Amino acid sequence: MKILKHTLRLCLLMLVLFSCSEDDSNTDFVDSIEAPTNVSAHVVVTQDNTGLVTITPLGEGLTSFEVDFGDGSEGSEKLQAGAGVSHTYEEGTYEASITAYALNGLSTVVTQTVVVAFQAPENLVVTIENDAAISKTVNVQAYADFATFYEVSFGEDPDAEPTILNNDQTASYTYQEAGVYTITVVALSAAIETISYSEEFEVTEIVQPLVSAPTQPSRVATDVVSIFSDAYTDIEGVDFYPNWGQATTFNLFDLDGDAMLQYTNINYQGIDFSGTPQDVSQMEYIHIDVWTSGESEAKLSPISSGPNETAYDLDLTAQQWSSFDIPLSYFTDQNPLVDFSTIIQFKLEGNPSGETLFVDNLYFYREGEAPSDGVTPITFETEFELSSFDGGAIALVENPDTNGNASATVAQMIKGGGQTWAGSKITMPAPFNVDGSMVVTAKVWSPRVGLELLMKMEDDVAWPDVTATAEITATTTVANQWETLTFDFSGIDTAINWYNLVLIMDNNIMGDGSVDYTIYIDDISTDPMLDFEPDFTLSSFDGGAMSVIANPDLNGNPSAMVAELVKGNGQSWAGSKITVPSPFEVTSASVVTLKVWSPRTGLNLLLKFEDDVAWPDVTASAEVTATTTVANQWETLTFDFSGIDTAIDWYNLVLIMDNEIVGDGSSNYTIYLDDITLN
Repeated sequence: MKILKHTLRLCLLMLVLFSCSEDDSNTDFVDSIEAPTNVSAHVVVTQDNTGLVTITPLGEGLTSFEVDFGDGSEGSEKLQAGAGVSHTYEEGTYEASITAYALNGLSTVVTQTVVVAFQAPENLVVTIENDAAISKTVNVQAYADFATFYEVSFGEDPDAEPTILNNDQTASYTYQEAGVYTITVVALSAAIETISYSEEFEVTEIVQPLVSAPTQPSRVATDVVSIFSDAYTDIEGVDFYPNWGQATTFNLFDLDGDAMLQYTNINYQGIDFSGTPQDVSQMEYIHIDVWTSGESEAKLSPISSGPNETAYDLDLTAQQWSSFDIPLSYFTDQNPLVDFSTIIQFKLEGNPSGETLFVDNLYFYREGEAPSDGVTPITFETEFELSSFDGGAIALVENPDTNGNASATVAQMIKGGGQTWAGSKITMPAPFNVDGSMVVTAKVWSPRVGLELLMKMEDDVAWPDVTATAEITATTTVANQWETLTFDFSGIDTAINWYNLVLIMDNNIMGDGSVDYTIYIDDISTDPMLDFEPDFTLSSFDGGAMSVIANPDLNGNPSAMVAELVKGNGQSWAGSKITVPSPFEVTSASVVTLKVWSPRTGLNLLLKFEDDVAWPDVTASAEVTATTTVANQWETLTFDFSGIDTAIDWYNLVLIMDNEIVGDGSSNYTIYLDDITLN
C-alpha cells in the first residue's frame, strides 16, 4: 500500500452517509439498511366509470409495501415491491397513504393524491422543458381538472409504451439524438373521455460545459510549468492555433469569467511554444482537463525538438470534465527520443474527427515536498471524508478542553435518537497501512465513566458486500477529561485494503443527542495518523456562523464541499473569518473572486483583509463589497483590492453579509461560498 508521508489534515466537514453492522458477519448488512427513499407511486384509473384505481408504489430500497386507500376502507395487505394494488373508489379526491418497507423493517410513509372523477378532464396545461443539466433530456409536467393520471408519448419510438405521469410529478426522457419531436400528453380520469395535448418540441443537446473544470491545487511556482490555466502563471508566447493545415477552428470560450480553449470540428490541433523550447525534465506529470458533448476520444502528444513525439489516449466521458494526470515516463517509455528538456509543442487529435473539445488546465507539474506559500484557492475540499449513519453525527470543532490535549481542533461525535448502532466513519483516499500486530490508540474526552467506544475497519466495497474487521471496544475510565484508549487489532487481514474507520458509541444502546452522548476524539494513531488539525481555520463573530458542508447545489459548481455562511440575530456587522497559516500573497493589483450561492438577488457581501494583530490594534484593508445578481444558483463575484498595502502580512479574510443589517439566521440570511481565489 502507498505510504502517506505527511499527516493528513482536514477542515470542518459533515456528510451524512449510510451503513452500520451488528455482530453477525453474515447478516450485519441487514441492520445497516436505511429506510426506503424517493417513494412515490403510479396511480392509474380505468376509463369505464367504475372508479377502479391501481396504485403501484415506486422507490429505492423498498422490498414490500402497504396502502391505506384514504377512503375509510380496509387497507391493503403487505405486497412485494413491483406489484400494484387495485381498489374501487367512489367519486372524489382522496389522500392515499403508502408505507414502504426495507428488508430490515424500516419504513417510509408518503401520501399520494388520488382523484376519481366520472367526468372528462378539462383545462389541460402542459409544461415541456429541456433539462438544464442533462443533454438531450426533456422534463414534462401536466395538470388538468378531474385528471387522475397522464400518459406521455415522447415521439422518438412509435412502439414505446407511454410514460405514466401523476399530478405534481415530472416525467423525464433522454433522446438518442437532438431534434424536433412530437410530444403528446393524454389526460385521463375515471370517465371514458380523455383530453390530449401535442407539441412539436425541439430537443437540444448541451454542446458546451455548464461548469468549470475541477479547481487545481495550490503549487509552488517551481513545481509547475503552466501552458494554459487560471490557477498558475502561464509561460509566454504560446500559440494555441498555429496554421498546421488542420480543419479545426479555435475560440476562447468564457464561462462566467473562466476562460477555456474551444476546438471545434477537430481533426488535429497544435499548441506551439513559438520557437522557445521548454525544459520540463524536472517535472513528473502532464495534467489536462477535457470536456466533450458526445462520445469521443482524443490523443495528446508532447513534441520535443527533432521533432519526436508519442501520443497518449484520452478516454473521454460525454457531458462532463475528464481529468488526466499522465506520467512523463509514459511518453519516454513509448518513445525514448522524446526529450522533455526541449519540449516545443503539443498536438491534440480528435477521434472521430469533427467533434468539439474544450480544454483547460494544461500544464506540467511535479509533486512538491511542501505546500505552496500561497493559500488560495480556498476550496473547502478535504483529503478524506467524515460521514455518519443512522442517527450519528461527526464534525470538527474547537477543542473544548485543552487540559491534557493541546490540539486546537478535535472531532466531535454525537449519538442521536436514530438506531442503536448509530455512528460515524472516516473514509481515506488511500488505504490505511496495517500490520498483523496493529494496535490503535485514540484520545477520547467523555462526559461519563463506562462509555464504550467501538472501532472497526471496512474496505471500500459497496454494501452489502463490504468486508469488516473484528469490532474492538474500549471503555472510558474517567469523566470530563481526556484519556487515551487502546484498540488491539492483532490478526487483522493485511491482504485487504482498509479504507474506512468506523466508530460507534455505546453500541446497542439508543442515544438521545444530549451531552451524555457527545464525546470528543483526537490523535487516532492509525497510519496515517488522524489528528484533525485544519490547513486553515474558520471563526465567526457577533452572530455570524461559518462551517463546511456538503454542496447543496451541484448545478454550476461540482465541488463536493462548500462553506455555509449564516448571519444570525446578533450585531448588524455579524460575520465570519478565514485565518490562514501563512499570509495571503497580495499585489497592488490583487483581485479576489469567489463562487457564491445566494437565496436572493441584491445580497451584499463585504470582504476585507486583516493582519494577525489582536484587537484593538488590528490593521484592516479597505472593505470591498459585491452584490449578487441571481438567486438560488451559483455565480462568481469579484472584489477589487487594487492598491492594497503589500507591506502588511494579511492572515485573515473577513466576510460580512449585508453589513449594517441585522440577520435572523433564516434561509434568507444563509449563503454558500466556494473557490475563493486571490489573483
